[in-house]
Amino acid sequence: MKKQKLSNDVLVDIYRRTQKIYQTDVKFRSMISSGDLAIVYYSARGQEVVSAAMMAALEKSDYLVTIYRGIHDQIAKGVPLKPLMAEYAGKVTGTCRGKGGPMHITHPESGVMVTTGIVGSGIPIASGLGLASQLSGDGRVTVTCFGDGATNIGAFHEGVNMASLWNLPVIFLCQNNLYGEHTKFEYTSNTETVAERGAAYGIRSVRVNGNDPVEMYQAAKEAADHARAGKGPTLIEAMTFRFNGHVFGDPGGYIPKEEMAAAKKADPVPLLRQHLLGSGVEESMLDEIDAEIEVEVEEAAKFALESGDPDIRENQIDVYDYEVSA
Repeated sequence: MKKQKLSNDVLVDIYRRTQKIYQTDVKFRSMISSGDLAIVYYSARGQEVVSAAMMAALEKSDYLVTIYRGIHDQIAKGVPLKPLMAEYAGKVTGTCRGKGGPMHITHPESGVMVTTGIVGSGIPIASGLGLASQLSGDGRVTVTCFGDGATNIGAFHEGVNMASLWNLPVIFLCQNNLYGEHTKFEYTSNTETVAERGAAYGIRSVRVNGNDPVEMYQAAKEAADHARAGKGPTLIEAMTFRFNGHVFGDPGGYIPKEEMAAAKKADPVPLLRQHLLGSGVEESMLDEIDAEIEVEVEEAAKFALESGDPDIRENQIDVYDYEVSA
């Protein structure tokens, strides 16, 4: 794939989404460390640009299916920070009124249709949403995000095969951070890449540097245009890295120190800022974006911490009930 030059407007859009992910993650880790919040949290630090560039290439009406460690996907797709952070905190003002928590964020208004708590389970759901769009002709594209570990789950193979067979408008975004929970990719797969697994099912498959905003956006835009034109699904293997353990509190001792050091040296967040400055974007503009997001994050955190807990009656709301006739 030959890299193309992106307009500064697109780059600034990616930067804004990246910064919102970055600052929200920093705030969450701070609140947990200080004891203000007691939740299970999966940090997306190091993978911000993958989601920011992917979602910048989509329409607001497009669908997203992500996983329990998908806070970066949710933010980049546009879930408002106040109800998002409140849901993570289990508060009644959250996107699911505190009943979903970090594992089950849903916000249809921004296109976040499902967040799944089971590895790989969102992939066939995305194919289902793609089929619905194909049948209705609504023009939507569905993106499903998952890690490299999910490609060993049966649901991956079933979902990709279905999308290929029926030519569905779905983008399978594998954010390959090289570790499935605590296990290195090479210990769980006899293929060198995830992309070649997509090719085996006859779908368009690409492998890109997910931390490169230009390369990632270009792959995402081409996949979205391909799907919207009725040409079927794409598997994008976006190479990236996570700077914290699988879950917050996991020290990540299984990751070699030199590998972690090399990844942090290539931290995509400051590199993106440098890229924009080199493209002629004024530093004052970026500073202003940073400051605006800082205020938004602080207000959202305050909103979440001060919101009330769900009432016990919430257990009886939004629950499907039926009677089985004799």
